[in-house]
Amino acid sequence: MKLSDLQSKDVINVQDGKCIGNIIDVSIDGEGKAIVLLVEKYHFFTSLFTSHIIEIRWHQIKKIGKDVILVNINE
Repeated sequence: MKLSDLQSKDVINVQDGKCIGNIIDVSIDGEGKAIVLLVEKYHFFTSLFTSHIIEIRWHQIKKIGKDVILVNINE
């Protein structure tokens, strides 16, 4: 799977079913294994959209589907 394939999917938290945001990058270790997804998280604040980057560890990913990536960020 390519990074561009992952970037087209919404990241959904299984704890509350809310969309967290979209993947903007992937961090890999020295062996070439993906270890962290960098997700741009959106917030609605006083009629303006703001964003910040959160890290989702590989073990927090529960399922990569056709359209979404299900994660548990409360682990």
